[in-house]
Amino acid sequence: MAKPSPQFEVACPCCGATLKIDPEVKAVIAHTAKAVPKTFEDLEAAARAMKDQDSRKESIFRQSVEAQKHQGDLLEKKFQEALKRAKETPDTGKPLRDFDLD
Repeated sequence: MAKPSPQFEVACPCCGATLKIDPEVKAVIAHTAKAVPKTFEDLEAAARAMKDQDSRKESIFRQSVEAQKHQGDLLEKKFQEALKRAKETPDTGKPLRDFDLD
């Protein structure tokens, strides 16, 4: 009678789960996920975190709306500055390429 090979356990380097491997079959036969710690101590702490997150979302949204209101002015100023630089810098013709220097 053949002696059954012992199974062994390995910790997954990515997620920390425990994998039970059978070398005879060369496959994972069991998987135990790593215990996930609680995010919040109690329901009140979770509710406070949700309210804080809502207020942050609201402030970010308000900032985004203000930025969008002034987007047109900003783009116009950038365009005028680029146009001014283009007029000040004369066109020198065709740019030199590396193989033109040979």
